[in-house]
Amino acid sequence: MELRPFDPANYLETEEDILYYLEAAMEGNDPKYIARALGDVARSKGMSEIAQKSGLGRQALYRALSEDGNPTLETLLGVLDALGLQLTVQPRAA
Repeated sequence: MELRPFDPANYLETEEDILYYLEAAMEGNDPKYIARALGDVARSKGMSEIAQKSGLGRQALYRALSEDGNPTLETLLGVLDALGLQLTVQPRAA
């Protein structure tokens, strides 16, 4: 039996999967976890394609969206735009 590390990117197949995954990641308010989750989504769509659409370098994107990354707001907005998503603000649930 061969064991491989779990990779969420392999299971993000639909837009609904992606939205739920990112929504859950944002609930924790942990910037590193959010960056990593966004990286998982970008990898599920193809990091090269996301890098090209966002105008960012592929390696820089991998670094920014890694567990130890710290993406700028510009990077975050570029990646979200490349994924066809947008950042919104709403009141917290009571």
